[in-house]
Amino acid sequence: MNAAATLPWQDGWQAELELAYQRRDGQSVPSRRWHRGPLRVQKHFYPEGPAVCHHILVHPPGGIAGGDRLRIDLQLETGAHALLTSPGAAKWYRCDHAPAQQTLTVRLADAATLEWLPQETILFAGAQAELHSQIQLHGSARLLWGDVVCLGRPAAGERFSHGHWAQGSALWRDGALLWQEHTWLGGDDPLLNAATGLNGHTVMATLLWAGPALDADALALARACCAEHRHAACTQLPGVWLARWLGDSAEAALAWQRALWQRLRPYWLDRPADAPRIWRT
Repeated sequence: MNAAATLPWQDGWQAELELAYQRRDGQSVPSRRWHRGPLRVQKHFYPEGPAVCHHILVHPPGGIAGGDRLRIDLQLETGAHALLTSPGAAKWYRCDHAPAQQTLTVRLADAATLEWLPQETILFAGAQAELHSQIQLHGSARLLWGDVVCLGRPAAGERFSHGHWAQGSALWRDGALLWQEHTWLGGDDPLLNAATGLNGHTVMATLLWAGPALDADALALARACCAEHRHAACTQLPGVWLARWLGDSAEAALAWQRALWQRLRPYWLDRPADAPRIWRT
């Protein structure tokens, strides 16, 4: 037997989740819900009526460690609308050997809408976290994408002094690349403290909208919200609106992200912001 096959650090949770949604008689309904390993969704919620299905993604182990491999596959058919969030922070623990990975693949058909708004990702010192997202939009599909990343645990006196964070995202519409970003930060990377990098901060947040461009009123609201929350800015790019926040508190990052969502959802989706109940617990 190959000795490498028995190395303990090659063990880890291998988890997969596949979700698909359809629109039937005005309701967005799950048409496929398959999982392998510890990754799944809870029951369907419809707090704002049948048009939008809310799901909570759950990873029962409570944290992601070395050797773990998570794969999430989402598909929304024509006209379906889903909002996905999580019950709490995703914790990426120290990896002594093999890195931990998460791969997300999203396919949205014409007129479909996905709101991807998980709670924060916390990278412990020594984590080797590698996250990759591939998103395909077709026709008039709309995407709202939120992300909050915390490097280390400053409240516990722990800085992200070693390990690495790798994140790559690519977004296409009808086969044309709209937006792509690759990040690689090690625990000793000068960018962690450089003025052109994180400037010593430990938490960063993103909110991205791929859909119709914001009009002047919506842009003014967005800029005012960023000004209120400080260390934040937003810009309209071709095919994508992008907002960023930088600071030292996951709670402040989520408050900024959700304030933007609450103010702009009526412009983006012609719907009021009906927050998932899990955000209030």
